[in-house]
Amino acid sequence: MATIKPFRGLRPPRQLVERVECRPYDVLTSDEACLEAAGNEQSLYHITLPEIDFPEGTSEHDERVYARAAANFQKFQEQGWLVQDPTENYYLYAQTMNGHTQHGLVVGACVADYLNGVIKRHELTRRDKEEDRMKHVRVCNANLEPVFFAYPDNAELDALIRRYAASEPEYDFIAPVDGFRHQFWVISNEADKAVITEQFARMPALYIADGHHRTAAAALVGAEKAKANPSHRGDEEYNFFMAVAFQASELTILDYNRVLRDLNGLTSEQFMERLSRSFTIEPKSAEPYRPARVHQFSLYLDGLWYALDAKPGTFDAADPIGSLDVDISSRLILQDILELGDLRSSKRIDFVGGLRGLGELAARVDSGEMRAALALHPVTMQQIMDVADNGKIMPPKATWFEPKLRSGLVVHKLD
Repeated sequence: MATIKPFRGLRPPRQLVERVECRPYDVLTSDEACLEAAGNEQSLYHITLPEIDFPEGTSEHDERVYARAAANFQKFQEQGWLVQDPTENYYLYAQTMNGHTQHGLVVGACVADYLNGVIKRHELTRRDKEEDRMKHVRVCNANLEPVFFAYPDNAELDALIRRYAASEPEYDFIAPVDGFRHQFWVISNEADKAVITEQFARMPALYIADGHHRTAAAALVGAEKAKANPSHRGDEEYNFFMAVAFQASELTILDYNRVLRDLNGLTSEQFMERLSRSFTIEPKSAEPYRPARVHQFSLYLDGLWYALDAKPGTFDAADPIGSLDVDISSRLILQDILELGDLRSSKRIDFVGGLRGLGELAARVDSGEMRAALALHPVTMQQIMDVADNGKIMPPKATWFEPKLRSGLVVHKLD
């Protein structure tokens, strides 16, 4: 069962939150962060992407950069740009995109739960990316950015969340760049905190939705600290890391689409003939066509959109991996026909998040940069949980969650 706890969050004063908050470190480049933080010494980018404080071209992996993150974190506390709450709290974080609001509980998640599989993953992680974030957690002795979890729907938590969401938030702002609304409440009531802890204790699992590398890094640093402490008890703050946990049914997962640089030497006619062996093909028009259901795909080729429906027998509906559209398209199109090899490293394919829209796919093909585009139906949260429950790993570039969690609303210290 899942173990969580409240924590004494470090937070910006209300009047500074829009100066401090920023996008997560892994959704923008150092140059973009430098532009967004220009003229704003209170931007959390000075901690999460501290290379912006160095001359252009300085590696983000330079030891001086990590040291600067720690120094800037200390400065933020000394200047009162981040202030620690006097009591341990849970927090409620709401995001609104295109009229849809999703509510997440900010909690201290348990390192042991990650190590023993109660916190379940659906993606592989790379050790170099883990080590980068581990260094950042180590030097700051804190989780500066939360990870993104999902939990099974829970009526008692839903009622509690709705009650808080009807009250005045601590923070309420429209973020630049994404234009989405972000709201934040402090849950300090002892009875409410007890309800949250108890309800999570009844859950057999939590699921990583986004932030696999941050989760691994936070948990591994916690495990390091436990091993290095001869008086380790198990209730120290380093045994927990910061997560925002959303009710699964509320989450928005967007399509994660593909653009193809070539057709593996095939003409358009030959490519379509090969596709027809596994898919029923229906021509549409020049207007963007979005897949209407699972196991249907949209192909953009030579100025026209086509609907591709996977034929019966081309996938196993009982297989949590083999029934995923990302696996079907990878196996039947990207590998069998285009022979792309490792999708993580192939230069013949690129991936486009659904937030950019189908127009982005068509534009990249029409420009001549790409030869064709393939749009997929979004993966469902239930599919993600089924994969994780079966101990499986999803194919690469399968999920795209929006909105992204803003950083800087709350920070978790490890001591």
